[in-house]
Amino acid sequence: MSLVARQIEEAGIPTVVIGSARDIVEECGVTRFVFTDLPLGNPMGPPENSDAQNHTLRLALSLLESADNPRTTVQSPIRWPTEEWRDSYMLVDSQNRAALLAEGEARRRAKAAH
Repeated sequence: MSLVARQIEEAGIPTVVIGSARDIVEECGVTRFVFTDLPLGNPMGPPENSDAQNHTLRLALSLLESADNPRTTVQSPIRWPTEEWRDSYMLVDSQNRAALLAEGEARRRAKAAH
């Protein structure tokens, strides 16, 4: 997404990236970035929370309008309902290692079949 945004910007079309992987997006050097400290896959806010999603959209549009400098990052104040997701984010341990390995193998087999 970040590299696509850079290409679009080079064509003269302003962009705003909304995402949760701050280190990756900023390393790619996007022009405008709304960082949401939320679980990956949920950059607009929690599902079913239209207030949070609308706030994120308004923040992005405001950034599009107001950013004066390249590589501008704004952090959203939106929070996930609980912080429990942080405890298991990217966690690989003896309790889930076999299941994750099986999922990865199944994904590779499915990919190879296509």
